[in-house]
Amino acid sequence: MQNLVIVESPTKARTLQKYLGDQYQIEASMGHVRDLPKSDFGVDVEHDFEPQYVIPRDKRKMVNQLKKVAELAKNLWLATDPDREGEAIAWHLGKVISEKGGMGQEIKRVIFHEITEDAIKEAFKNPRQINLKLVDAQQARRVLDRLVGYKLSPLLWQKVKKGLSAGRVQSVALRLIVEREREISAFKAVEYWVIEAELSKHLRGETGVAPSAHLGGEVKEAFIATLIEQNGKKLAIKNEQSSYEKNQRFFIRNKEEADGHVANLAKASYVVSKITQKEVRRYPYPPFTTSTMQQGAANRLGFSAKKTMMLAQALYERGLITYMRTDSFNLAPSAIVSARNYIGQKFGKAYLPSAPRLYKSKSKNVQEAHEAIRVTDVKRQSSDIRQQGGLNRDHVRLYDLIWKRFLACQMSEAVLDQTTVDVQAHLRGEPKVSSGAHLGGVTYLLRATGSVIKFEGWLKLYGKEAEENEDEKKQLLPSLSENQPLNLIQLLPSQHFTEPPPRYTEATLIKKLEELGIGRPSTYAPILSTIQDRFYVEKQERKFVPTSLGFAVTDFVVKYFPDIVDYSFTAQLEDELDEIARGEREWRPTIREFYTPFEKKLEETAQDAEKVKMVVEYAGKKCPECGKELIVRIGKFGKFLACSGFPDCRHTESIEETINIKCPEDGGEIVVRKTRRGKTFYGCKNWPVCKFASWTKPKASKQS
Repeated sequence: MQNLVIVESPTKARTLQKYLGDQYQIEASMGHVRDLPKSDFGVDVEHDFEPQYVIPRDKRKMVNQLKKVAELAKNLWLATDPDREGEAIAWHLGKVISEKGGMGQEIKRVIFHEITEDAIKEAFKNPRQINLKLVDAQQARRVLDRLVGYKLSPLLWQKVKKGLSAGRVQSVALRLIVEREREISAFKAVEYWVIEAELSKHLRGETGVAPSAHLGGEVKEAFIATLIEQNGKKLAIKNEQSSYEKNQRFFIRNKEEADGHVANLAKASYVVSKITQKEVRRYPYPPFTTSTMQQGAANRLGFSAKKTMMLAQALYERGLITYMRTDSFNLAPSAIVSARNYIGQKFGKAYLPSAPRLYKSKSKNVQEAHEAIRVTDVKRQSSDIRQQGGLNRDHVRLYDLIWKRFLACQMSEAVLDQTTVDVQAHLRGEPKVSSGAHLGGVTYLLRATGSVIKFEGWLKLYGKEAEENEDEKKQLLPSLSENQPLNLIQLLPSQHFTEPPPRYTEATLIKKLEELGIGRPSTYAPILSTIQDRFYVEKQERKFVPTSLGFAVTDFVVKYFPDIVDYSFTAQLEDELDEIARGEREWRPTIREFYTPFEKKLEETAQDAEKVKMVVEYAGKKCPECGKELIVRIGKFGKFLACSGFPDCRHTESIEETINIKCPEDGGEIVVRKTRRGKTFYGCKNWPVCKFASWTKPKASKQS
C-alpha cells in the first residue's frame, strides 16, 4: 500500500475516497484516539502539568488496527479537521502509531476547509507538519477544564449536593442565566399608556372632525399616528429601573392622564405639519460563522445549537458545505466569483453590486485563513440534495439557510423609502389637561412612520422578515402634503406595562457569550448541552430557566471562586489560549498562573465555607405513604417527587406534566413522562390500564 489516509469519520472517508481513488486507503479514527482518563485526575501537577493520556477502552481495538495498517503504508497522511481539535487528533494519531515503530514514515498533515475535488487535490499537493502551537492550545484548554472540573466538583459535593460537577466556561453561562432570572424576579412593572389616532385625508364634501364616523363616504387611505408631544414638550419618560430597560420609553403614566388627552384630541383639528422622506439602504448580513449559524438556525428553524452542529457536520462530511467550526467572515475568491456569476444569471445585474462584498471581523483572534460557512457549489440548491442517502428534511432546511445566507451576502443592498409624517392637533378653548397648556389652547404632535421597499435587493432571496426593525412602526402611508387637513376616524388609547428583560434562548445566550468573548466556535453547543444535562437549567418555551440546583451552584461559585465565573477573567483566558495557538505564549506557564491561586482558594474554601442550604420546592401534594409533604428533587434523570420525610420514608414518584390533550384511546389526560434515560415521551394518565404511549406529541382532537 502506497498511501494511508486517516480521517475522523466513515462518512468523511467515503467522500474523500471518491476524489483520491484506489491509490489511497482511507481509514476513520472515530474521533479522538487518546484523552485524559475518565476515572482519574490525569494531570501531573508536580511535573509541570504533564497530561497523562490514555487510549480509551472502546478505542483500543481500532487503534491496534490503525497501527497494523500503518506498518504496510509507504506514506501516512493525517486529514483530520482544520482546527485545534483536529490538529490535536492528528498529533495523538501520530503518537499512537509511532509508538509501535511502523515503517518510520514521515507524517504528512493535510488541511482543507471543504471536501471538494479541487480542495482535496490541492491539500495533498501541499502537505505540512503538525502545528504544535495549535496542539498546545488544545492541550491547555483540556488541562484547564480538567483542573477546574476535578478540583472544584468534589468541593461542590461536600458543600452543596452530592453528585454535582463544575465546568469552567459552563459555570459562566449558568451565571448569565441565573443573573437574568433574578433581574426578572426583581422587576416591577410600571403602567403606561399610548395614544394612537387613526387618521385619513379629507374626503370630497366632508368638513370638520367626525370621530368614529364619516361624513359623505367610506374611509380612504387611513393611517395611524402616535401621540408624542404636548405644547412642544415630549410626553416620553425614560424608565431607569434596570439596565435592560434604560432605553425603554413610555408615554403617559395612567388612565386619568390618558383620558384627559383623549378628550382634548377628540375635539382637535388635525393637519400635516411636516413630511420627512429619506432613502434607507439595508445591507446584507455577512456569511455565517459558527455562532451566527447557530443563532440563525435557532431563530428561523427552531434548532438547538447541538442539533445544528450535528446537521452541519453531516453536510460538511458529504462535501456540501465548508467546515462548520469557524469565527471568520473570510470567503475564498473563487467562491465569491461563483456566487456573483449565479446572482447575475438568476436575478439580473440590478441585484449584483459593482464589486464583491468583503467582510472583516472586529475580533483580533479570528483566523482569517479559515473561511466562513458556505455551500461548496452555489448551483446545488436544497432540492438537489433531498435524495442523498443519510440526509433528512432538517439537513435540507439547514443547507437551504446556509445557501441563502451565502448568496445574499454578495447581493445588492435593499433600498427603502422611509417617510415620517408629523401631524399637529390643535384644540382651542379651555383644555381638559391643564399641564403646560397655553391660553390659546393645546397643541399636540403626533407622528407616523412608514417605509416602502423600493428595491428588494438581497431581501428577495433571504426574506423580507430579515429587514424588520422593532423600533419602527411599519405601515404603508398614503400620499400626503404639508398643511393638508386630516380627518380623525378614531382614537386608540391603550394600556401597557413595562416588561422585564427576556430570558435567554439558545440564540441570545450564544450571542451574549460571543459579545463577552467567552467560548469559541467549537464550544458553544457543548456549553449549552452541559448545563442542561446537569439539570442546572431547564427549558420553558425554548427559554432557559435556572433550577434551584443551578441557583445554588452559581451562588456558591460566585461567592468563593469569583474569578472562575468572572466574565472579563474568562474572556482573558480565551485570549491567552488564542495567543498560545499563535505561538505568542507558552501553555504550561499559563496554566501555572491560573492554578496557583486557584489551588490556594480550594484549600481555604474546603475549610471555611459553610454547607449550602438548598431551597426546598414543595410540590403541593401529600405523600401517599406517610402523609408528609412531597418535594421536588433532581436526580440522574431529572426532576422527580420525593417524600420530605426521607430517609424514614423513601416514597418517590415521577413528575407528570399535563398538556390539555385527551388520550386517543380512552379519553384520559395525556401527560409528559421520561424514560429511565431521561428521554421524553407522551402517555395516558390512566396507565397501566391504558397502554397508550408516543414519542411525538399527540394532536389535540376537536373535543379536547
